[in-house]
Amino acid sequence: MPNNLTVRAVRAVGVEVPTTYVLGTSRGAISKANLVLIDLDTEAGITGRSYVFSHMADVSRSIIAMLSEIERVVKGDPVAPLDLYAKLHERFALIGVQGIIRMALAGFDVAAWDALAISQNLPLARLLGATSRPIPAYNSCGLGLMPDPEKVADEAEKLLGGNFRGVKLRLGYPTLKQDIAGVRAVKKRIGDATLMTDYNQALTLSDALERGRALDDEGIYWLEEPIRHDDYAGNATLRRVLNVPIQIGENFSLPEGMQVALDAGASDWVMPDLERIGGVTGFMRAAALAQARRIEMSSHLFPEVSAHLLAATPTAHWLEYVDWMDKLIQEPLRIADGCAVVSGKPGNGLVWDEKAVEKYRVV
Repeated sequence: MPNNLTVRAVRAVGVEVPTTYVLGTSRGAISKANLVLIDLDTEAGITGRSYVFSHMADVSRSIIAMLSEIERVVKGDPVAPLDLYAKLHERFALIGVQGIIRMALAGFDVAAWDALAISQNLPLARLLGATSRPIPAYNSCGLGLMPDPEKVADEAEKLLGGNFRGVKLRLGYPTLKQDIAGVRAVKKRIGDATLMTDYNQALTLSDALERGRALDDEGIYWLEEPIRHDDYAGNATLRRVLNVPIQIGENFSLPEGMQVALDAGASDWVMPDLERIGGVTGFMRAAALAQARRIEMSSHLFPEVSAHLLAATPTAHWLEYVDWMDKLIQEPLRIADGCAVVSGKPGNGLVWDEKAVEKYRVV
């Protein structure tokens, strides 16, 4: 590591990128992705990059303000991600490392690991001790709630057209009959491809038991967040009663939150989210927990970086793919033969297309 690989500045901008498909979920529709792009500049002239999903422009402003405070705390420190993680989590312990603070810290952590990997001329996966191997990926860009099952099936067919072997369908229609109609239409159209389903926490426990039993024989791969994500006892009940595997994890708050869920037996599999689990540092600690329990671990969003992390995850399962960053980076993540192809270039592969960043900038 260069002697002057120290924090010089932390810069961030907010962008709003239109999504390829409108993603209608039980919690609302997403047609634009609000993201905060983060640059960690070092005295060595190396810049580490990352991004977080802020959901809305006003949240982007708050995250950017938080990143300014992070810069103040760590300016001049060596880019040693584990030490920086510990220092920052201690600094904000009294206010609580949650919400916007957690998002900003995670984004900074990812950028720090990127800078360190670039300084060593290694892909992030290699820095973490793994080879840059292909990671099975499913397309999660669309398949939102739509009134016509055949239109959902049409979209599923399009999503598989990009070299994928799996897609994720959002459920949570007003009636069980509509849920089943959507599943059957998509299954008929995609054949042997893998079908994940996601309720986005739409159901009560009793509704989830009813719908889960009805879906047990429909050939779906997993049932994601059928009830409140933090109702671990209820999720454990679903896991015991249903045949279809229960998948949760995108809302785990830091590795400690995942530990609580695992202790409760709340899911068959886990899928932590990079900005909620604590960046690269938090994700790899979560991977160690999954390894100890011999439980398969997938990723949630952030496919460009998550591909590197899953390559270093002993129980790696599936990568969730979304194309939100394709308009903003010089080399989008490549999908081949159903797998994400991890970049062999130094760092995590994020290099901004500066003209595109200015085009979509809102903050």
